[in-house]
Amino acid sequence: MNARTIVIGDIHGCYDELLALLDKVRAGADDRIIAVGDLIVKGERNREVLDLFMTDARFSSVLGNHDRAILRYWRGKKKKLNEQQHACRLELESGRERYEAYLASLPLMLDLGAYLVVHAGLRPGVALEDQTAKDLTDLRALEGKPASPKGTPWYEVYDGAQTVLFGHWPSPTVRRGVRAIGLDTGCVYGYELTAYIIETGEFVQVKAARPYDDPGKRLRKAKKRLAAEGMNKN
Repeated sequence: MNARTIVIGDIHGCYDELLALLDKVRAGADDRIIAVGDLIVKGERNREVLDLFMTDARFSSVLGNHDRAILRYWRGKKKKLNEQQHACRLELESGRERYEAYLASLPLMLDLGAYLVVHAGLRPGVALEDQTAKDLTDLRALEGKPASPKGTPWYEVYDGAQTVLFGHWPSPTVRRGVRAIGLDTGCVYGYELTAYIIETGEFVQVKAARPYDDPGKRLRKAKKRLAAEGMNKN
């Protein structure tokens, strides 16, 4: 089998699903395995995911927004983490020095020739060297704050020279744009972990064992709290 480039969507600490996906694609000794970032946070086996990427030369990744948040916290550039990030940080604390060094080594983009790997997105019309770290790790819609999904999705507009492989914006199905492919198919939320094989254009998926995080849970809690506060005011 010829060497392949296998690009994997957001892993988020879903180590068992990662191993299952590698088995399904029959990852070989000469294959290159690249993640679109967010290796950690929300799932339960963050240490194992990082250890695999750190010790196997076939593996590489770009920096995701959750990876970056923990790195910035460790370096004193971020004052507060959210609940899932804090839990992940505690899990990694005993190996902090080596995990911090590894996360610090991750690039914001990987140039694969006809393809470019980033975590979140690119601003249409902006040169690669002028893209900001915030956009590369957080961008969804072109209006408002980068992380907001409200507005025009960047990938529906972007028409650069390279096809962008990205994650960050979970969807039950692969997102497709003019020159972009979104590989975050929500494994950590109970959907699939997806790989894209560049040489064949093939998508390979494995089902999540279960949901590890519920994106709507915090919203429901907030609504209940607001409702309760409203009742108390009457």
